[in-house]
Amino acid sequence: MANTSQGLDIEHARDSEIAAQAYGTKGGDIAGTVIESEKHLTFDGRSRWPQPSMDPNDPLNWTMLEKYTTCLTVCFFTFLATVNASNFTVAVRPLAKEFEESQTRIGFLVVFNILLLGLGNIFWIPMMRLVGKRPVFLAGLAILTGMNWWGYSTHSYNALLASKILSGFGAAAADATVSGLIVDLFFIHERGTSMMIFHTALSAGFFLGPLINAYIVQNSGWRWTCGFLGIASAVTLTVGTFTIHETNYVRTKELTAPVESYPPKRSWLASMSIFRGYNRDASFFKSFLTVLGMAAYPPVTFTGLAVGVFTGWNIVIQLTSSRTFTQPPYDWKIGSLGLLSIAGFIGALFGFLIGGVLIDWTSRAMTKRNGRREPEYRLPAMVFPAFFGPMGVLVFGLCVAHKTSWVGPAFGYAMQGFGLTAVSNIAVTYASDSYERLAAEALVTVFVLRGTIGAILALFIVNWQEATGLQNTFGEMVAIQYFVLLMAIPLYFFGRRGASDEASPIHLDPCSSVSMDATRGHDVAALRGTQQQHSTRVHFLEGLENYHICCPGREP
Repeated sequence: MANTSQGLDIEHARDSEIAAQAYGTKGGDIAGTVIESEKHLTFDGRSRWPQPSMDPNDPLNWTMLEKYTTCLTVCFFTFLATVNASNFTVAVRPLAKEFEESQTRIGFLVVFNILLLGLGNIFWIPMMRLVGKRPVFLAGLAILTGMNWWGYSTHSYNALLASKILSGFGAAAADATVSGLIVDLFFIHERGTSMMIFHTALSAGFFLGPLINAYIVQNSGWRWTCGFLGIASAVTLTVGTFTIHETNYVRTKELTAPVESYPPKRSWLASMSIFRGYNRDASFFKSFLTVLGMAAYPPVTFTGLAVGVFTGWNIVIQLTSSRTFTQPPYDWKIGSLGLLSIAGFIGALFGFLIGGVLIDWTSRAMTKRNGRREPEYRLPAMVFPAFFGPMGVLVFGLCVAHKTSWVGPAFGYAMQGFGLTAVSNIAVTYASDSYERLAAEALVTVFVLRGTIGAILALFIVNWQEATGLQNTFGEMVAIQYFVLLMAIPLYFFGRRGASDEASPIHLDPCSSVSMDATRGHDVAALRGTQQQHSTRVHFLEGLENYHICCPGREP
C-alpha cells in the first residue's frame, strides 16, 4: 500500500481498484455489461459513488432536470413547512386580544405545531419506506393546504389549535424525508449542492418566515398568514403533482446486468403513478422500530441535541422579540419586528458560506493526512460556529435585558443565525455520513429532538424568564448550549472507526444478504468479494428490510 501522504489519490485509486475487482475486470470496462462510455461509472476521472446500474429508470441515471425539479419542489415544501411553524410567533398579541386568551395559551399554537413537526417524522419515514416518497410528499402538502384554510376560516380557539397541530403533522412530511430523497437522486460528489438547497430552505423558513408573516399580520391580520400558506401550499401541491417523481428504487439485478436486460425508460405519464414506490416486502412497524432504534447511536443523539438546542434558542429569541420590541421603549410595529429576522438570515447565509467551506476544508485536509475518510473529520469545523452562536444568544439577551439600541440584539441574532446554520449543517452531515443508508431514519431522531426541545421552550420560556429574569435566562441558555457542544469532543476522539492504513470507508459483511434499497448505497452484490479491504461493517438486522451501517465503537 502506498504511503498515506498520498491522501485522496489513494482513496480514489482504491475506489477504482475495488470496482475493478468487483466486476472482475481491470480499468473501466465491466464484463458482461454494455456501456457506451466510462462516464457512466466515473466523474472527473474518479469512480462515481454509489455505483449506478444500467437501468435508465434508476434515479441515479435520471437527467439533471428530473432530479432538480423533484428536489427543488420538495425543498420549497420544506420552506413552507418551517414558515408554517413560525407564522404565529409574530402574532401573539393580536391573537390574545381576539380570542381573549393568555399569551401562554396563545403560545400553545406554536408549541404543538412545532412538536408535531418533529413527531410527525416517526410516521412519515416508515410510510415513505412502504408506499414511496411521492405519495408521502403529496399527502403532506394536501394536509398542510387543508389545515391552513381551516385555520383561516375558524373563529374558535380550539379549532385553530387543532388546525395548527394537524398542519404541523402534514408539514413533517418535508422534514427528515428530504435527506433520503437526496441520497436516492444524487451521487456523493453532487450531494453538497442539494443539501445546501435543503438547508437554505430550512433556514429561510425559520428566518424569513417571521418577516413575511409580520407584514401580513400588520397589513391584513393574522388570518391571512394562514391564507397565504393555504394558497402557497395549494400551488406547490399542484406543481408537485407534475414535478415530484418517485425515487424509491429496488435493485433486483446485479450491476453487471447489461442495459438490454432492463425495461425501457418510463414515459412521463407512467412516472406520475402514486403506486410506483410501493414495496410489498416493506413493513411499517419494522421500519418504525428501526427509526426508534437509531436514537441509541451517539452521533445521532448528539446531532439531535445540538440542532434542537440551537433551533430552540432561535424560537426563544423570536418569542422574546415579539413581547419586547412591541412595547416601550421600542414600540415597534409588527412589520418592523419582522425586519429583525433579516439579521438572523444574514448570519445564516454566512453560516452556509463559511460553514460549508470549513466542512470541506477540514475533511479534505484530515483525509489527506490520514489516508482515509472518517465522519468524525467533519467535527473540527464546528469550533468557530460553536463559539459565535452561543455568544450571539448572550449578546441578544444582555441587550434586551438592558433595553439597549436595537443594533445590539440584531447583531446577536445574526451571530445566532450563523451558529444555528453552520452547526446544524456540520452535525447533520456528520450523522448522515456515519449512517448513510439510514440517513432518513437517523434524521427522524434529530428532528424529533428539535421539535420536542422547541416545544418545551415555547411552552415554558415565559415562566422561565419571569422566574430568573431575562439576563439570567439567556446566560443559562448559553451554558446549556456549551454543555451540549462539548459532547463533540469525546465523539471526535473515541467515535472513530478502528482502521489501519489499509482501511477504506466501506466493508461488506460476506454473510449479509442483498435487501431492498440497501444495495443502492454499497452495491452489495457487486462488491461481495472486497470485504477484507474495508473497515465499516454493514449488518442487516434480522427480520428487517432496512439495515444499519455500523463500525467499531458504534455497535447497536
